Formats: sequence, C-alpha cells, structure tokens
Amino acid sequence: MESRIRKVVNITYEKLTASLPQESMLDELIYLTKRLLTLKNKSSFDPIYIGLFGSTGAGKSSLLNAIIDQQFFLPVSDREACTSCMVQVNSNRGENYEAKIHLLSLEEWKEELKNLVELVKKPEEEEEEEEKAEEEEGEEEKEGDVVEAVRKLRALYGKDAEARPYSDLLSAKLLVNIPASKCIQLKAAQAEELSDELDPYIRCDNYKDVKEPAQDDVGSRMRLWPLIKYVEVTIPKSDVIPEGVVFMDIPGIGDYNSKRDEMWKETINKCSVIWVISDIERVVGDKVHEVLLTESIKAYQGGMCSDIALVVTKSDKLHLKEYLRKRRVNNIPIETKHDAILDRNITVKEKKSHGMKKKLKRTLLRDSEVLHKPDLVYTVSATEYWWEKHLTKEETEIPKLREYIRNIYLKEKKQLLMDYVTEALGIVLLAENFNSTQDMVNHYQQIYLEIFVEEKIKALEKEIEKCFAQLEQPLNEGVKQAKSSHQKAFFQLLTQDTGYQGFHKTLKAVCQNNGVYASRIFARIDLNSALAQPIYDKIGPMFANIFRIQWGTRASLKSSLDMFKFSVQEKIRDVWKKSTVANDNCKLKFFIAETNIILSTLEREILKKKLDIYQSLPLSILNDLQPYYEEAAKIQGRQSCQKMQNILLENIERQMQGRMFERAKEKMKMQLQELKITIIKRLWMDISTMLKLVLSHQEEHTERLPDFQNEYREIEEIHEELQRM
Repeated sequence: MESRIRKVVNITYEKLTASLPQESMLDELIYLTKRLLTLKNKSSFDPIYIGLFGSTGAGKSSLLNAIIDQQFFLPVSDREACTSCMVQVNSNRGENYEAKIHLLSLEEWKEELKNLVELVKKPEEEEEEEEKAEEEEGEEEKEGDVVEAVRKLRALYGKDAEARPYSDLLSAKLLVNIPASKCIQLKAAQAEELSDELDPYIRCDNYKDVKEPAQDDVGSRMRLWPLIKYVEVTIPKSDVIPEGVVFMDIPGIGDYNSKRDEMWKETINKCSVIWVISDIERVVGDKVHEVLLTESIKAYQGGMCSDIALVVTKSDKLHLKEYLRKRRVNNIPIETKHDAILDRNITVKEKKSHGMKKKLKRTLLRDSEVLHKPDLVYTVSATEYWWEKHLTKEETEIPKLREYIRNIYLKEKKQLLMDYVTEALGIVLLAENFNSTQDMVNHYQQIYLEIFVEEKIKALEKEIEKCFAQLEQPLNEGVKQAKSSHQKAFFQLLTQDTGYQGFHKTLKAVCQNNGVYASRIFARIDLNSALAQPIYDKIGPMFANIFRIQWGTRASLKSSLDMFKFSVQEKIRDVWKKSTVANDNCKLKFFIAETNIILSTLEREILKKKLDIYQSLPLSILNDLQPYYEEAAKIQGRQSCQKMQNILLENIERQMQGRMFERAKEKMKMQLQELKITIIKRLWMDISTMLKLVLSHQEEHTERLPDFQNEYREIEEIHEELQRM
C-alpha cells in the first residue's frame, strides 16, 4: 500500500509540474505545488523505538540477540555486564551488516575525564568513622562505579592513570587514535564478520586482557570503549523484525557522563514501547526495576510511550530440588525442570502483573490501553531459545515477544499510513478543485463561513483555557506537599543502598552533574525530579486526562479540538447543500479531508510539546539550584561530605522559602499558555489558508490543470482498503 500511494503521489507531482507555467503562478498553485512536493519527500512512517531498560547484567543483549535471531551478534557475558554504551539496532533493505560508532566530542570527554578523576580520588584525611564505614559498607560501590572509572582511565592513559591529576591527564596523549569525524563506520557481508569487528568497541570487559602498550590495531580498538557515545547497527531485511522497528539497548540504568545521561532521558521519552528488563533471580526483591518502571510511567505520561511491559529474563535459571523445597503450592505435582520453570513463570507473572497494575492505576487513567493488555509480564529465556534443553522455542516466549512487536508495528504503521493517504487525498482534491467550473459559495456565504470559523476558534480558545485551568488546584496542592517534604526527598534519594562512604561518593557525583547521578550499581538518582515528585503525584491523573490520546470527556484537549473540527465540518456541509454546486463533491471532500489533516498534524505537535511541559518542573528546580550544585562540587578535604550536604540543604531550604516550587508551577502554567496560543494561531492560519483555497473564485484562475481523476480513484481505493483492515 505504501508503495502504491507513493507511486500515485509521484505521478501527480510530475503531471502537475509539467502543466504549470514556468513564470508567474497564482499563490494557490504555488501552495499546491509545495504541498505536493513536501508529501512526495515525506516519510510516511516514523521509526518505532523499543527501549530495553534494565540494570547491569540483566541480559538485555542476550535477549536482543534472540529476538533478531543472531545468537552472538551483540557481545554477551555470563560473568558480568559487558555492553559499555547505548546500542541501537534496526533493519533495512540493504544487503550488508553495518555499524556506525559515534564518539564523544573533545569537550564531552573533558567533562567526563574531570568527573572520573573526582570519582577515583581518595578523600583527604577522612575521619576514622568514615574510613571504617568505607571498609564495611562501601565495597559494593568500589567494585562498581569506581572500578569502572579506573578501567576507563587506564584504557586511555595507561597504568596508574587513576593516580594522575586532571591537569596532567588533560595534556597527556591518548593511547588510541581518534578519527577527526568522531565516527567509525564498519560494514560486512555476514553477521559474524561485523560482530567480530564490533565486539572490541562495545565490550567494556575487554580491557582486562589488553597488555601494555597495546600498539596493534585490535588493542587500540579495545581501548576505545570509554570514548564511545552510542552505536548504530543496521542488519539486512529480516523475517523476524519489521523494517522501521528500532531497538535501543541501554547499558545499566544511565551513565556518569552527562551527555550520555541526556541521551538516556531523550531515548526513554521518544520510545513508543518500553521494556523494563530484570532477570528472574532479582525481579522479586530488587528495587532497580521498580525505579525503571517509575521512569517508564513518567515517559508514558509525558513522552511518546504508548506501551509498557516487564520482560523477565533467564527464566531457565532454576535449581529443581531447591525450587521444590521452597514451593508453597503443592497441589500440582512437578517432576521435571521443564514443569518447574513453567510453574515458576506463572507465579512470577501473576505476582508482577498484579504489582504493575496496582502501580499503573495510581497514575494512569482507568481506560489507558496499557492497563487492559492481556500481557504485562513476559518470562523469557534466550539460552533455551537456542538450545531447547528444557523448553521449546514457543515456551521461551521469544516468538511471543516478536508477535507483540509485530502487532505494535502494524497498529502504528496503519495509522501513520492512513494519515499519509488522507493527506494525499486532500491534495489531489485541491488540484481537482482548480478544475471545478463553479464557485462553491457566493460572496456572502464566504463571509459568513469566515465569521463562523473565527467565532469557533474563539470558543475553542475558551475551552482550552478551561481545560488547562483544571491543573490549578492539583498544582497548588502539589507545591504545598513539595514544600513540606523537600528534606525527606533529599535524604531518601541520596542514602538509598549506598552506605556512608557510598553516600559521600554519590553526593559528590550528584553535585558534579547538576543533581543527577546514573550509577551502574544503584538506582538512578535525579534530585531535581525527586523534589518535583510531590507535584507530579498531584497533577498526574489530571495531566494524563488533558493530554489523553483517546476520545474522552470535554475535560480533554483532544475532545475540544474534535468538537471544533466536527462543528466546522458540519457547517460547511450545510452551506454546501444550499449552494449551486451541490453535485460537485470535489470541493466538499477537499474541505473535510483538509480539516482532518490540519487537526491530526496539530495533535502530533501537541504530543511532542507535552514532553516539554511535563519536564518543565524539574528543569525549573534545576535552574534555581544549579549555582549551589556547582558550589558544593568544588568542596574537597576533611568533612567534605557534611559540607556538601549543608550547602545543598541550606540552599534548597532558602530556595523553597524563596518560592522555588511556585516558580516551577508558574513555568508549567506559562508553557501551557504558550501551547494554547500556538494552537489558536496555527488553526487560524491553516483554516484561513484552506478557506481561501476552497472558496477562491474561478475567474481568478487562468490555468487549467490536468485531470487527476485516475489518481484520485487510486488513492480513494487505498484509503478504503486501509479502513477495512
């Protein structure tokens, strides 16, 4: 269908441009030509991003390899995490396997280098209590973030690099060669070839085996991983993955580098689907996937996300005797590991589905599609998918995930293609409109229509104001709650699972990164969002209702826009019935099609703007607290941890008293006001242009365009086929 519609659009454009005069054209014809050219070059389908978010070692790469049916394509490790950067995987119609490795810029690396040096630096003259706390409680962090920082420094600067000062490293020559383009491109005919070439760049545990001085090409590549920002991988057209689906494999739960962490946030907000990944041994007690689920719900509220699922990996990891001993339900006999795995899968699904629904219901609307999905939780085994020792391929649920992807793809593809076909239909109708021999309305009817539309737009403006005014009370309640709980939010966030010395390192990192620390070991920390969370808790359901996608009550923005569209379309139908051209359907069809396009385009822009509005709260708080983050980050020496705490707490308190939360509220309200103005201006401009085109008098037209009846019938046929699907 996409191929057919593109062919028709190209033919229409060629016929039109061949018939138009080379010099002076009417504004209407210039408009028509530009619209057709834009449609000709426009992609009918935006990519569908599926984000795989999970903690270190959750098995994201193994899962992705199984889904794309390439067992060892992305590097995997049974021992520990090995993906060092974000990896993007998609398919296209090419014949080769390709990869683009994007590197940090010089400025971005300077920032990370400074942070790494601070992370590995030993605090000066720590008090005995702090030293004891480090020995007893800080081991997990030392084995995680600090060790990784040491590996990065040694990979690029050699042995004992972690002991050198920042200024020394800044002027030192790197042990790797960096291309000027900051991008390395790879290409191979076979998956295995590209996998072998790609492996050294994205496997962070490679460095352990690199010997000094590593002058050879392979050794150099194995040292480059700390500088990699993200990797794009493209595989040839696949039978298991639809073209246009893009997987985003995110290592850990963020990154110490602020630019990579910005990418983390941008990625989660542009994903249509989010899979929270957790292995079966940690899914019950581990808190990380709960944090990621919370982030996913925020993306559902404020971003492009329309679907969330929990994917539990490594379901084959089960010790039969131990499982039978601990199993509480004994009414169903279990004799084999196969039965035990399936039995546990059912239990995990029931428990986690119940917990997810409970959490989702607290924030989302009752009619949100994600709440009514048949499956919120998938239990998968990449190992069994390949070996089938205890489970069949179907029982591993890898094929089920592929079907899930396919259904999401077909749903979004159909809607986007429908929009494209509808726009093509409107443009061809506009072209036919120029060949109509009669005016649709007389001069007085035209003035009447213009006045009617103007009044309806003014009425819509009032409806939007009412719609946004619903947030006033929950915003005020949220501000009140945030002011009373700001200190609690500070301590709860920064002391989670880190111990005392962990708190010191964490606090330092938070200050260096303006309130954000994306540790590989502990849950992601965002102090600005944590301070804003009480406001989100109060406005969440109302915000979701206002920006809901489905048809709803008059309280939603979409309902207000739909009522405006229907009233204008109904009025033009009434005028058309009374006109002298009642048998000329071309003008009426164009008007209906064009108003549909104008409103659907506007709704997509509103959806994108929604994210900026939703994120305005923590951004406003960050703006107020940034000077104090910078001040605290400079603190060194004895009792630095306490001094950093004091700076932050005192200034959070001062800013709170100075109306920090009220400013955040006003920032959100201001952005809502700007959105209202944008909607009204855009509608008035587009509707006015359309009225001019559809109601223009025929004596103005000296050119007669080719007959586009065949093209119109072909587009209409495709449109009807899509509606029947």
